[in-house]
Amino acid sequence: MFGGWFKPKPRPPSPEPFTEEWRKIPWGNKGRDLQFVRDYQPHNDELKQQRILLYGPTGSGKSSFINTVDSVLQGRVTGRASADAIFLESFTKKFRTYKIQKGGPGEFYPFTFTDIMGIEDTNKGACVEDIKLAMRGHIKDGYNFNPASKISEDDHNYNKTPTLNDQVHVLVCVVSATTSNILSAETVTKMRQVRIAANDMGIPQLAILTKIDEACPEVNADIKNVYRSKYLKEKMVDLNVALGIPLNCIFPVKNYHSEIDTDDDIDTLIVSALRQIIHFGEDFVNNL
Repeated sequence: MFGGWFKPKPRPPSPEPFTEEWRKIPWGNKGRDLQFVRDYQPHNDELKQQRILLYGPTGSGKSSFINTVDSVLQGRVTGRASADAIFLESFTKKFRTYKIQKGGPGEFYPFTFTDIMGIEDTNKGACVEDIKLAMRGHIKDGYNFNPASKISEDDHNYNKTPTLNDQVHVLVCVVSATTSNILSAETVTKMRQVRIAANDMGIPQLAILTKIDEACPEVNADIKNVYRSKYLKEKMVDLNVALGIPLNCIFPVKNYHSEIDTDDDIDTLIVSALRQIIHFGEDFVNNL
């Protein structure tokens, strides 16, 4: 039903790359998108910070994506969100929102990233009902996910009266491009349930395809080959077919993991995706 994306089979040799990029990206000019991010301020006076919720299977790179965005905006590699290199189970256990510092102490960018437990099979990972409640703003920071049941309204981490700032303004699905992270049909069903719920709430959605360097040798050799890689485009199409996320809302990126210094080409992909995420969130809030 879901094609090669979800079936554990040996990866075939990479097809010959496209001769031209099928999506244009401003290589060598990350400053344009970076300046947009740095200048962004919500037009809605009630909104202090856009809330960007990341969800996806265990080991997809949600926490690493937060760290990478933080690294790009700080100009140095950071590691505030705890990430793990062993994907036997979700390393993130709690509902946690990350602000990104801008300028001096106490000054932050007007958007936040909320990290949650990964989605897995039955009685594992984040409960879908919890994610739905989180999108409506009913879950507070520090909530410890229970895979078997959703949060109780009597829980001290349940927010009975969420405001606009508590609600989710953009939902971002994070999935690894590597074939080592095989998704079961049940995991995909849960992800689809989250997507449908967000659609019912009118929340805009995008997807981040991580670990593109591990998935494609041509990209590992030169990240600027990302939009020439037929293999990665096939992965994006697979994701489009499985979850229904449009191709122009899927962004392949490489997270920082072995680097000790930032890289302009890695940054370019990140800020290109981040700019679109911010645009989507701004449109949603303004349409409320």
